[in-house]
Amino acid sequence: MSMPHYTTAIYCLCDEFVKAFGIQDDPQAQMSTAEVMTTALVAASFFAGNLEKSRAFLKDHGYLPTMLSKSRLTRRLHAIPPQWWMSLFQILAQIHKQANPTAEYIIDSCPVPVCDNIRIRRCRLYREEQYRGYIASKRRYFFGLRVHLLVTAQGKPVEFVLAPGAAADGPVLKGFDLDLPEGTVIYADKLHNDYQWEDFLKEAAGLEFQPLRKKNSHRAVEPWVKFWCQRTRKRIETSFSQLTGLFPKSIHAVTARGFELKLVWFILAFAIHSL
Repeated sequence: MSMPHYTTAIYCLCDEFVKAFGIQDDPQAQMSTAEVMTTALVAASFFAGNLEKSRAFLKDHGYLPTMLSKSRLTRRLHAIPPQWWMSLFQILAQIHKQANPTAEYIIDSCPVPVCDNIRIRRCRLYREEQYRGYIASKRRYFFGLRVHLLVTAQGKPVEFVLAPGAAADGPVLKGFDLDLPEGTVIYADKLHNDYQWEDFLKEAAGLEFQPLRKKNSHRAVEPWVKFWCQRTRKRIETSFSQLTGLFPKSIHAVTARGFELKLVWFILAFAIHSL
């Protein structure tokens, strides 16, 4: 789909969302809530989160001729309740779930640095030690967040959680809603081995949690199960590549809330591109 068609589709999605939730704008507002949300999602989709470029594009090409100034637009964006963005994501997630006939899902996490370890003393967004995480594949520390993502077998996002960089994957998993149909299989890596949690999901929701097993695991699996789990889990690596491909080299934000808000926009943009 071309950029103009994507832009139109994003606006239609936001407009229908606003109407469905009965959100009323002030009659004197220069831009509607749907237009404000569209500007942010277009920025995340095509301009690496740069609102100024999104503003210029939408105004110059006649999509939103009554565009607000940068400061007023920023205030409008921060005035949108976080639950509205989450509700929009949940609508997209339901579409992705319905298009997943295999009932297989994958869960994993991806680091999103605010800065590298060497610049931590100058970091203003996050100062607590809980935000110092470690990237094993690169053998380096970072300061920032982790995006914990649940995707379908086709790599389409259905749930996510933002957690501090040092948070372990296992405890964060318990913060997911896991609103999935009975009989679903969830694949994960070795960091998610928790026998009690697996039993609880099986008994309470009929979900089969299938992480890769450690060598000393008391619940060893057949070799073919291990092979299938490894093969299926590779799809989420592609999803993370697609998501981080929307990021700039460094996500610019003045506050921690602004940084997290931009991350939500990127995840929403990724969910829209996955339709």
